[in-house]
Amino acid sequence: MTSYKELGLVNTREMFAKAVAGGYAIPAFNFNTLEQMQAIVQAAVETKSPVIMQVSKGARNYANGTILRYMAQGAVEYAKELGCANPQIVLHLDHGDSFELCKDCIDNGFSSVMIDGSSLPYEENIELTKKVVEYAHAHDVTVEAELGVLAGVEDEVASEVSHYTKPEEVEDFSKRTGCDSLAISIGTSHGAYKFTPEQCTRDPKTGKLVPPPLAFDILHEIEKRIPGFPIVLHGSSSVPQDEVDTINAHGGKLPDAVGIPEEQLREASRSAVCKINIDSDSRLAMTAAIRKHFDEKPGDFDPRQYLKPARENMKKMYMHKIVDVLGSNDKL
Repeated sequence: MTSYKELGLVNTREMFAKAVAGGYAIPAFNFNTLEQMQAIVQAAVETKSPVIMQVSKGARNYANGTILRYMAQGAVEYAKELGCANPQIVLHLDHGDSFELCKDCIDNGFSSVMIDGSSLPYEENIELTKKVVEYAHAHDVTVEAELGVLAGVEDEVASEVSHYTKPEEVEDFSKRTGCDSLAISIGTSHGAYKFTPEQCTRDPKTGKLVPPPLAFDILHEIEKRIPGFPIVLHGSSSVPQDEVDTINAHGGKLPDAVGIPEEQLREASRSAVCKINIDSDSRLAMTAAIRKHFDEKPGDFDPRQYLKPARENMKKMYMHKIVDVLGSNDKL
């Protein structure tokens, strides 16, 4: 067994407490590749922000669990090389779907895991979450759970219909499971197509889709019922239209891609929401830079030639999220 402490990682307990008290949110950026990891670390160091590097089950299968463990250790050492004496980096499992997967991640250096039993009946969700919590806490690993179902598609997580979290369930669920944070559903969604055109209105000037607002009334009711408890928002990419336009201008096909407006995420960050997940925006930034490079320099074939601008574009996006949306800069 490898403890995350041996790798220089931290769990989420202290950083979430500080975020809730300070009115900001910790960025949780999904990664699959070396370039994404480098960009995340560079952005976190330059903005002096704590950061959660998270991987889904699919990303872990893609990158290999052993390699990920050493990448996480490398991220900590890389941050130190870049001048951060005490980096606050979490390696987190996103959307774990079984006790066995969560256990394997804990045994292999993850400092935080999510057990997603949101598609199960309520009592079964509690039973599964509690089992993961008991094992995780025995190793000082923090656990995120989920109540409510998000629509959309991200890796192997898919649902056609969202089900908002029921505020009347959150107190009972958090007490009985012992989870450290709770992902809720208030209208965010996975993927680059978070809403159908029918759910949106169109800006008469630009023709762009304008998504419906998040259900802040549900969030505020949850805050009243479990005051100070760390809340998590999944599916919170804003799907920047400049990146979508770049992709489409250079051979891509992403019609009507739409995300969560950043002003709504800023509002959420000032509440008990202390972790906001961003994945699709990274994919869009990477793809936009690569498509543009291939279009403008078709003779290039060295991966470093097109992955370097992709890394820079992701870093720029990560820094923007940290400083302008989540407010986690200068917190180290």
